[in-house]
Amino acid sequence: MARSPSSSVQTAREALAARLREVRLDAGLTAREVALQAGWHPSKASRLENAITPPSDADIRAWCGICGAGDQAADFIAASRSAESMYVEWRRVQRTGLRRLQESYVPLFERTRTFRIYCSNVVPGLLQTPAYATALLSEITDFRQSPNDVTEAVAARMDRARVLRQGDHRFAILVEEAVLRYRMGDAEVMAGQLGHLLSIMSLPAVSLGVVPFTAFRGMWPLETFSVYDSEQAQVELLTAAVNVTAPSEVAQYATAFDQLSEMAVYGSPARALIAEAIGTLG
Repeated sequence: MARSPSSSVQTAREALAARLREVRLDAGLTAREVALQAGWHPSKASRLENAITPPSDADIRAWCGICGAGDQAADFIAASRSAESMYVEWRRVQRTGLRRLQESYVPLFERTRTFRIYCSNVVPGLLQTPAYATALLSEITDFRQSPNDVTEAVAARMDRARVLRQGDHRFAILVEEAVLRYRMGDAEVMAGQLGHLLSIMSLPAVSLGVVPFTAFRGMWPLETFSVYDSEQAQVELLTAAVNVTAPSEVAQYATAFDQLSEMAVYGSPARALIAEAIGTLG
C-alpha cells in the first residue's frame, strides 16, 4: 500500500529527529544536558528527539552548536523545511487533472537560472512537442485514472517551455540513448519529436547531451531528476515526486549529473544518434 502524504511527512520528521539524537550521542551528551545548555525546559529536547515537536531553525542551530555539529545545521534545517513538501504523491496532485500540475512549475522555472535535467525514460518536458506530450500525458492520465484535461495540460506544458527562449536561463540536459528509441505515440509523432530535438540543439541557452548505449558506464542509469540552481533537486518516481533541498543531497545529484555528462556526446555525435533513431522509424 502506498504511503499517504501525511505518513511520509511524519517519516521525514522522524528521520530528522533521529539525526538530532545521533549528533547528541556522538557528542556524549544527554538530552537534559542539551536542553539546559540551550536554556530550554528539560522536556523540550525529548519532544524534539521523538518528533513530537517540529524544531525551528533556531532550535536546530542551537542543538548542532551544543553538540559540536554546526557544519550539519544547514542540512538539518533544509530537511526540516522540506518535510511538508519532500514527498508529493502524484495521485494527490493530479486528482483534478494534469493542467494545474504543469502550471505549478512556472514560478520555479522562472526563478531558476541554471537547469540540470537528466532523463532516462522520456524526452524532458521542456523539450516535448505537442504531439509527444499529448501521447505521454494521455498514457499518464489513463494509468492514474485522473480527470482527462490532457488538451489543457499540453497547452500549459508548451507555455512553460517559453523559458527556453526567454530570460536569463541556462539548460544542461542529458538523455539516455534509450529515450530516442522508446516510442511514445506513432512513428510520425516520434519523428516530429526527434526532429524537434535537432532544432532545440541550436538554441544558445541549451546544451543537449546523449549518453550512448556504447558509453563506458562511470555512473549507472538513474531515475529521472532535475537540479534547479543549487537549491533543489526533484526526483520522479512512479508514484510520487521527491523534492530534495538538503545541501549535501542536492550536491550528490549535481555530482551524479556531472558524471553522467562526462559519458554523453554532444554536437555532431549527438545529432548522429538522433538521426539514426529517426532512421529506424520507417
